[in-house]
Amino acid sequence: MKSRWAAWLRMLAGLAILVALVWHLGSQAFLDGLRRIDAVTLLAALAIGVLTTVFSAWRWSLVARGLGLRLPLGRAVADYYRALFLNAALPGGVLGDVHRAVDHGRTSGNLGRGVRAVALERTAGQVVLLVTGAVVLLVRPSPVLAPVARFVASPAVALTVAAAGLLVCGAAVRLRRRRGASRGERALRTVLAEARQGLLARGVWPGVALSSVAVLAGYLGMFVLAARVAGVTAPTAELVPLVVLALLAMALPLNVGGWGPREGVAAWAFGAAGLGAAQGLTTAVIYGVLAFAASLPGAAVLLGPALRRAAPLPAAQPEASGAVARPVEELPRTGTTGMPRQRGAEVPSAMAGGARYRTARAHRERSDPPWSAGPH
Repeated sequence: MKSRWAAWLRMLAGLAILVALVWHLGSQAFLDGLRRIDAVTLLAALAIGVLTTVFSAWRWSLVARGLGLRLPLGRAVADYYRALFLNAALPGGVLGDVHRAVDHGRTSGNLGRGVRAVALERTAGQVVLLVTGAVVLLVRPSPVLAPVARFVASPAVALTVAAAGLLVCGAAVRLRRRRGASRGERALRTVLAEARQGLLARGVWPGVALSSVAVLAGYLGMFVLAARVAGVTAPTAELVPLVVLALLAMALPLNVGGWGPREGVAAWAFGAAGLGAAQGLTTAVIYGVLAFAASLPGAAVLLGPALRRAAPLPAAQPEASGAVARPVEELPRTGTTGMPRQRGAEVPSAMAGGARYRTARAHRERSDPPWSAGPH
């Protein structure tokens, strides 16, 4: 019950953000974003979506293999497309990931590991986004990002991060030394061990890092494309920090199918950078539409089994047994008229003898003259 109420509150928070944006900026920014999208833009979004989806699926496959689960790349791509479509079409933005986690866990015979594989895969992507965002905020000079950079580099944040890191390391060392542990400690130990296997193993982490960087590059490219379609002419180097902030806002669980914090942060960041809050909102709206269009192949994956079950059955074909068809037997013809002679009905075997005797006697009487018959 609590989780259901939490989900509703998160969705209402996302709706509240959208309502506040419409109240302050009007609906024209939303309508401008929809009018500016054309077929070429949609095709470009589909191409970028293929890139990000394939690399995301590869990352998921690597993590699953590190945990001892089999996940071919082709199936991972199809399941990832389906999850992206469900994330974009349903409230919450995570129901598609839940579906692919449960489905893979059940088919692989280990539901717990299947769920943890998806959780680790998503965590890897968020960690790369956070690290990249921190580097961009600290390196790229920007007046709008100066307060954020100062906050990230403040001693309070540094001490908090250091304390959290020390607590995690201390807990890991304690769990490693203790033999007997409670149920919660055993679960935490399992999670840490699987994190090492699924993310930090020698044959896993290079591919996970490479795929995560490629996925993040695709997201940045999609956002820059949306900004260009919205009419933003600022240099790409100036747009990247603003885009990173919008992508970081998407990680907040306060959205409706991904909508909400992304639009709010984009409007604030673009406005603070002197590009106009309306331009930021239009860019975020276009990005949302392009992301949804890029996930549309997942609808085909989702509806594929239902369409195959609803398809009509093919017509019955003759069996290819190799048997030669028997020719139709032609009835014998009479010598005088040439008409087909009708075949008489078959007589039972019990009467066959008498019939043959009467036939033979009649034939003999026709062939022998009456005067040649012997004495009676």
